[in-house]
Amino acid sequence: MFLKRLELNGFKSFAGKTVLDFPKGVTAIVGPNGSGKSNVIDAIRWLLGERDAKSLRGGKIEDLIFAGTDGKAKLGVAAAALIFDNSSKFFPVDFNEVEIKRQIARDGESSYFINKSEVRLKDIIELLSKSRLGTKGVIVVGQGNSDIFIKANPVERREMVEEILGLREFRIKKEEAERKLRNTFINTDKVKALIEEVLPHLRFLKKQTAKWERRSEVEEQLEILEKNFFGSKRAEIEKNFFGLDPKESELSKKEGLTRRELREKEEELKKVEDLEPESRALLVKIRARREEVLRKKNVAEKELGGLEVRLLMAEKEEEKGQVDSGKAVSFLEEVFKKAKEVVESGFNVDLAVALVRKIAEGGEKIFSFSEKREAGAVEEIRAKQKKNYEEVDIFDREIKEINAKEAGLERNLEKFTDNFKKAFTEVEKVKEEVNRILAEKNKVVLEKERWNFKLQELKAQVEQAGRSWNTFSLKDAEFLREEELIETEKKIFKLRGELFAMGEVDQALVKEAKETEDRHNFLVTQIADLLKASEDLKEMIRNLAEKIHEEFNEALVLINKEFDKFFKMMFKGGHAKLLLRKEEVVAEGEEGEERKENEEAEKVIIKEARDIEAGLEINLSLPKKKVTNLEVLSGGERSLVSLAALFGLISVSPPPFLVLDEVDAPLDEKNALRFAEMIKDFSEKLQFIVVTHNRATMEAADVLYGVTLGEDGASKVVSLKLS
Repeated sequence: MFLKRLELNGFKSFAGKTVLDFPKGVTAIVGPNGSGKSNVIDAIRWLLGERDAKSLRGGKIEDLIFAGTDGKAKLGVAAAALIFDNSSKFFPVDFNEVEIKRQIARDGESSYFINKSEVRLKDIIELLSKSRLGTKGVIVVGQGNSDIFIKANPVERREMVEEILGLREFRIKKEEAERKLRNTFINTDKVKALIEEVLPHLRFLKKQTAKWERRSEVEEQLEILEKNFFGSKRAEIEKNFFGLDPKESELSKKEGLTRRELREKEEELKKVEDLEPESRALLVKIRARREEVLRKKNVAEKELGGLEVRLLMAEKEEEKGQVDSGKAVSFLEEVFKKAKEVVESGFNVDLAVALVRKIAEGGEKIFSFSEKREAGAVEEIRAKQKKNYEEVDIFDREIKEINAKEAGLERNLEKFTDNFKKAFTEVEKVKEEVNRILAEKNKVVLEKERWNFKLQELKAQVEQAGRSWNTFSLKDAEFLREEELIETEKKIFKLRGELFAMGEVDQALVKEAKETEDRHNFLVTQIADLLKASEDLKEMIRNLAEKIHEEFNEALVLINKEFDKFFKMMFKGGHAKLLLRKEEVVAEGEEGEERKENEEAEKVIIKEARDIEAGLEINLSLPKKKVTNLEVLSGGERSLVSLAALFGLISVSPPPFLVLDEVDAPLDEKNALRFAEMIKDFSEKLQFIVVTHNRATMEAADVLYGVTLGEDGASKVVSLKLS
């Protein structure tokens, strides 16, 4: 790799576009003072990444732009470009030619390009560092810096050596890793602080979540228990309720058939009665009268029954003053017993039903009577009772008379009696069957009503539990036995109590808990990632420090050998050596909280820096002269020491080119000639671009560039190829 050319446009004193082509050997740039030849060196330094305006011999960065003259206006933009031959792939890019261009405007806006593609200054510095180029070393030795190795401090000397050895790339990577490590520890502390901030609230939210989960669990258990409980109860009730339907249907069917049979029997009976119309008519009349008397008797007996009840109530009222509800029920049982006796006196079923209804009415009168408690009620009731007994006796006598008349008629109708009795018996028998069926049917209806009441009661319980009736389908329910139902009901009561004690849980808190836990987990993952990143960075720093340490120390042995050789050549004796001087490494950064946050990172950085931050001291002795301090050296001696060190460095690790600006100025003729011979010898290995006033140096050049000021005040370049 070698530097092919330099292009300038508006840079410092070069107003127009200027191109300098460089051969592989030695290029000398000459010209009077102030002509602008050192500006060529400044342009190369600028393109190699220099950012300090003072290092470019300017007060501020806009001083790099052509400022104008009496004959030429100032420009708004300065640009420069270095074009390298990269056919050897010295630069780690897939281009045979590499162009690095830099441009600046007066407003301070800078642009950077690599092969026409805009990049960052950082990208240019990284590319150059990988190729052992830059501004930290001795690739470019500016005007007045011929003694650069003497006046540099130990750390700066080390930087020069590292850059020419190609270690600058690893130093930059290490510094970047250290910066990242500091940031990693800062970020770790920040994330830890966030976790500490989140944790208390997360614990509270987790309790709420646990409460919600327990509530959900209880609700789920309760739902299952209630499904089985209510489902089993429903199944039992509906089984019994609907189980009565066939029986009810069967009884209704029997009732219909029996009633039809009754109608048929009654029709047969009517035919028998029609055989003797007059007798039958009279018999009917007698019977009608008997029915009427019986009805009146029944009415009298009903009233008598009511009077007996009233009399008992009145007597009880007199004894106790009031009758409680329990004793009233007992007394009603006594009343019903009386009613039963009346019914069993031999009357038909219709009369019995009427009597029960009348007794019920009498019961109402009892309670009414108990409220009124009229004075003298007992005497009045007994008087009415006596009157009713007399009426009943009258009715009994009349009934006997009617019965006697009926018997006479029946004897007269003896020939019809057998048929009539038979027909009548059959009718009565069928009537009894009808009544029996009705009674049985009523029992079924009452039983269904009882189960229906239980069903409605169960529905109310389901509604009270906040469940839907349709939820408890018979097929989904697990049928429970009686003892299991009791146990399940206890569990339901217990779970409902637990839910009540637990209270409601805000669903928003549950959602927030999930979000907060996700955030916490994310932060924990971030901590893990940061810790891993810090370990990786520590390992990288260690590896880079080890590489720099090993390669630097190995090279230093060779450099000292070459340094001593060229020193002896320059001074005709003596010796020179570069020595490592370890200094206490101080952590960078601000004091206070930031320093505390970086403390752990600084420990790692300092530990790994102790061996590679050591500066370089120059230890030398001159023939016939005792040197106690470098400050005692003359200007020429200082330059010779620096040149010996420079040639010692490039002997061990030759850079692709060297740019030297009047480094031979302090040398006497003899040493200037030796310098010219040395660069000529080294030009076979590397390229030299030298600004000089020295004839010997000019004679060593392959190409000579002359720089002058034109009539417009701008620098002009004239080239001459020397044979």
